[in-house]
Amino acid sequence: MKTYKHLYEKIISLNNLTIAWKKARKGKTAKEYVIEFEKNLNENLRSLRQELLQETYLPQPLKTFIIRDPKTRVISKSEFKDRIVHHAIVNILEPIYEIYFIHDSCANRKRKGTLFALRRFDVFKRKVSKNGKQVNNGYPNANFVQGYCLKADIRKYFDTVDHEVLIKLLKRRIKDKQTISLIKKIIFNFHSRKGMPLGNLTSQFFANIYLHEFDLFVKHVLKAKHYIRYVDDFVILHRNKRQLDKWKERINNFLITELKIELHPEKSKIIPLALGVDFVGFRSFYHYKLLRKRNIKSMRRKIGLCKEGVIIPAGLCEIYQGWQAYARWADTYKLRQSLVQEINSLQR
Repeated sequence: MKTYKHLYEKIISLNNLTIAWKKARKGKTAKEYVIEFEKNLNENLRSLRQELLQETYLPQPLKTFIIRDPKTRVISKSEFKDRIVHHAIVNILEPIYEIYFIHDSCANRKRKGTLFALRRFDVFKRKVSKNGKQVNNGYPNANFVQGYCLKADIRKYFDTVDHEVLIKLLKRRIKDKQTISLIKKIIFNFHSRKGMPLGNLTSQFFANIYLHEFDLFVKHVLKAKHYIRYVDDFVILHRNKRQLDKWKERINNFLITELKIELHPEKSKIIPLALGVDFVGFRSFYHYKLLRKRNIKSMRRKIGLCKEGVIIPAGLCEIYQGWQAYARWADTYKLRQSLVQEINSLQR
């Protein structure tokens, strides 16, 4: 296994910290904390570098808040200076790990994402379904496409990531004590032994490193051909339901023993492809896709807020443009036309 040394000097270089600052400020230039930091930009960046150079840097306590859209989530927010450090770390480590990640690990990677995962799902379902041949699988009054999907996710993934396991995985490739020490400061700033804060760039990056071991197990030990992972949600497609049953048991054993996490007992199921699989925001059938009902409800709720005067029509139009760019990947033409008419009526 190839290992990497002398990374710390690259992470704390003034050039890398400047690049990290530019990334951290993106989309937030009007925020008061960004404006304040940039009043003495050069001095603040050099001061941050000096702290890192002397290894006296300590991240500030996280600020937590709750969002409900639609699930309740606890988001932890880092200080702007700490976010610069997060970007600085990822700038150097991401290219190292990117070459090892499997092709179908889709989250938080360049040129990947939900639509990439959706397209891969389409490719796999057609391979598994024998080119769309329809057979009766015992369901009354219907012929269904062959094939099954193990649709699963990790139970409370970000809350249960084991720090000791994560550090051990990082040390396999990173042979640089200073870099590991800096990473520990960031990880331990959340809790002492388990969990990573939702909202941190480093959490998203480390999440992929942590589950990369699982990716390798699925691809090289189980030898599953049709596997896609998006953060802690994953699917495995196969023609044989019994095979998926066996793999599900082996997967959970691997997660518990090797990574100290486990499958979500209620959300990890084997589903006939004919019934549609809910994955990355869409319910995919063989010949068409539906948008999740909660995504439709979310857009309708914003239209309602516009009617109440909470959102101005111009703001609603901007929200809709972003929503429809996503929704058009499903069979939503009539729905989108209906919503456009409703939005246009509010602007008259």
